[in-house]
Amino acid sequence: MSLRYKFVVAVTLLHGVFIAVAFTLRTTNPVLFVVSEGVLLLSAILTYHLYRGFVRPFQLIAAGTEAIEAQDFALKFVPVGQREMYQLIGVYNTMIDRLRQERVQQHEKSFLQQQLVDASPAGILLLDFDGRIAEANPAAASVLALPASALLGLHPAELPGEWGAALGALSPGEPTTVRLSGVQVYRAHRAGFVDRGFSRAFIVLEELTRDLIRQEKYAYEKLIRMMSHEINNSIGAVNSLLQSFHYFAPHLPPTDRPDFTDALDVAHTRNTHLVNFIGTFATLVRLPPPERRPVDVHELLRATARLLSVPSQHAHVRWEWDVVPGALWLSVDAVQLEQALLNIAKNALEAIKARAGEQPGAAPGGTITVRTSGGRRPEIRIENDGVPIPAAVRQRLFTPFFSTKRDGQGIGLTLVRDILLAHELCFQLETGPDGTTAFTIWTEAERT
Repeated sequence: MSLRYKFVVAVTLLHGVFIAVAFTLRTTNPVLFVVSEGVLLLSAILTYHLYRGFVRPFQLIAAGTEAIEAQDFALKFVPVGQREMYQLIGVYNTMIDRLRQERVQQHEKSFLQQQLVDASPAGILLLDFDGRIAEANPAAASVLALPASALLGLHPAELPGEWGAALGALSPGEPTTVRLSGVQVYRAHRAGFVDRGFSRAFIVLEELTRDLIRQEKYAYEKLIRMMSHEINNSIGAVNSLLQSFHYFAPHLPPTDRPDFTDALDVAHTRNTHLVNFIGTFATLVRLPPPERRPVDVHELLRATARLLSVPSQHAHVRWEWDVVPGALWLSVDAVQLEQALLNIAKNALEAIKARAGEQPGAAPGGTITVRTSGGRRPEIRIENDGVPIPAAVRQRLFTPFFSTKRDGQGIGLTLVRDILLAHELCFQLETGPDGTTAFTIWTEAERT
């Protein structure tokens, strides 16, 4: 039973008693009857005003409560002249103003946070209470190579490739490093927060590729510079001595002269090769910024095939083409990109040669397939059916001075890496389930 209902019942019973008493006085004492009737009328008037003063605050509270429950912070009350009501209305209006301001500030903060998340260069995955992806910003979709809609509802362990294994085992406060195709390096960090009293988590994916390469280049730049200085100084002096020794050749017996001069020439030639060898390493740290201009990539690919036509014929390697019709224009440095494509194609050719040497009885030769795709994000793909790349080797392919070849210097793919990164091109090198190894290059941003 509500308080208002109790008040009405009590007042009704009380006035009922007054009416009964007045009715008995009607015959016994007319004067008191008239007085009682006046008192009863006055009591009814006072009760009415008391009811209004008593009930209206509760009506006000009920209306305000309903407005707050409906999140209608625009409802405000106007003072009616009663002091108690004035105080109540003042408190309510002040509370509504504060709630409205807090709501506006909350919406502004939420909007700002969403804008910051969307604009963040780091990938951010917001997980729900079950640990599944509830939201992914554009950077995360780009890093994971999946549209944001395809990520929703997935558990991090269900992500493809190296991501699933790395993020599935990720613990809060314990960052891990994820390396993709031996080039792209990311740091994954998981942290928690409280949402409506329950624990949730988010994952941040931060690219470290360029920072690591910058530190790496600084380290081997110092090493190469020191080696070049010491070797060039020593070789210069040694070559000078070797040239001087030629003056002693006429003083030797005729039978010894050829061996003597040949030995000097061999030593001089070897020193020259050593200088050139060091110079090739120096190209890694002296790569100039690319001079971009519109270039037909198909022409660069055909030029690469022509350069390798003779060794391809000797190795019985066929070139197959699956390219989009017409030209494929990209804004690149033609000289640098052609050098990168040449190194990629040479590696494919050598992988095919190596297969024949590692697999006795295997038929000589193989196939290099060149594929391209157009659209807003062009792609270049060079495939070969040579020796597959082991998983352990794939992680180190783009490491400077690392090579699986007996006479390899380990700078070819490093140079390719630096050229492609300077052009802001994405790339990967991997062997598929069918044993085909593919080097894929694609643009990071959509072409206008």
